[in-house]
Amino acid sequence: MNPLSPLLFAHHLLVAAVAVAAAIDTYPTIAGVGDCSVSDGGEELRPVRREVYDGGRIFDISHRITSDMPSWESDDGLGQFVRLAGSMKNGSLANNSEMKLPAHTGTHVDAPGHVFDHYFDAGFDVDTLDLAVLNGPALLVDVPRDKNLTAEVMESLHIPKGVRRVLFRTLNTDRRLMYKKEFDTSYVGFMRDGAKWLVENTDIKLVGTDYLSVAAYDDAIPSHLVFLESREIILVEGLKLEDVPAGVYTVHCLPLRLLGAEGSPIRCILIK
Repeated sequence: MNPLSPLLFAHHLLVAAVAVAAAIDTYPTIAGVGDCSVSDGGEELRPVRREVYDGGRIFDISHRITSDMPSWESDDGLGQFVRLAGSMKNGSLANNSEMKLPAHTGTHVDAPGHVFDHYFDAGFDVDTLDLAVLNGPALLVDVPRDKNLTAEVMESLHIPKGVRRVLFRTLNTDRRLMYKKEFDTSYVGFMRDGAKWLVENTDIKLVGTDYLSVAAYDDAIPSHLVFLESREIILVEGLKLEDVPAGVYTVHCLPLRLLGAEGSPIRCILIK
């Protein structure tokens, strides 16, 4: 075998350097995540993750699904949701995981069939949701921290006509409720009169909030009924809105195409 020419050798070095840089850029580290690491021929392999991309232009506003995240009316959190059904260490040709979790886990979307049984029977599932509503210009607003979203609070926000997508950041974000294992019934959400005011006085079709339900616990079903009756409004729940400045963005939310499911985990991002 002939030795590599200096020029070709330099080219290989450059390609390797670019590959390493790309890997670091694609999987950067974040604080507070306990990543494992292994050695590969003396080189340490350590996965890295992030919440903000492209120099602060793209914000990931979806919560990472973990066994310790809250689950509706559970004191013990989500629990184990993924298992390695096929392992290369045990002779499988590839690693293959299986997952089992509620459709309304973490950052997720509600379809009309969630609270209307005749819509559920008719097939109004997450696969029927309008992607044109789930993607487009959006307003991130801060809600007064000591109140649920009532009609009075909604009116005080002065959301302009024509705004179709609004993400409401509340006291839930300040309290970091989505990072606490035990379900907390004191979370902030929409009261029925607040939902009714939004439906009757705004053009909003995408409603996003920062805990497992858009509706306050004591008004959970009445508020959902108001929002979902027309089948025109889509609810996105459990958003991760800390460290994102209030303002106008482009939102992209994509649920899984789960035929027959009234909810789905969803990946949402904001782009400046």
